[in-house]
Amino acid sequence: MTHDLVTALRPLLTAEASAEAHATGAEPGDLEQAVWLRLLEHLDTQGPPLDPHGWLRRAVRSESRRTRRTTRLERPYGAEPADEGAPTPEQLALASARRRALHDAVRRLPGRCPSLLAALLSPRDLTYREIAGELGMSQGSLGPERSRCLGCLRRLLTPEVAARGARG
Repeated sequence: MTHDLVTALRPLLTAEASAEAHATGAEPGDLEQAVWLRLLEHLDTQGPPLDPHGWLRRAVRSESRRTRRTTRLERPYGAEPADEGAPTPEQLALASARRRALHDAVRRLPGRCPSLLAALLSPRDLTYREIAGELGMSQGSLGPERSRCLGCLRRLLTPEVAARGARG
């Protein structure tokens, strides 16, 4: 019974929804879907309509009015546009991978270099005086020691960086 009703009403609903959707600026498929849902609710609570074709026309017009009312009351979201200068998730992931690779390379350095470069890379942004106190060395020896450690780091990273790039 329900299948026969749906089959009989489908062409009429398609035509009615297309005509009403054009007038309201809605999508015909959205109107059709809303009316099918209404029909299912009606069948569930009251059984089949006595005049299915008349009921369908009224339902389409009612859904069309509801859509028009909703559209008139809706307002665009007034938030700030996304910051186009902000890094993308891909850029954040790549930066994180680079930081991990750098910290891994720093840990492989000889002598005091790992602790010195870790202090220089620290998010606490330590001064030379604080670093010297933390490492138990004179503040005057930090500059030359830093240069030596950066040279070691550069030599350590050169083969890794060169191996990743395209050649030829």
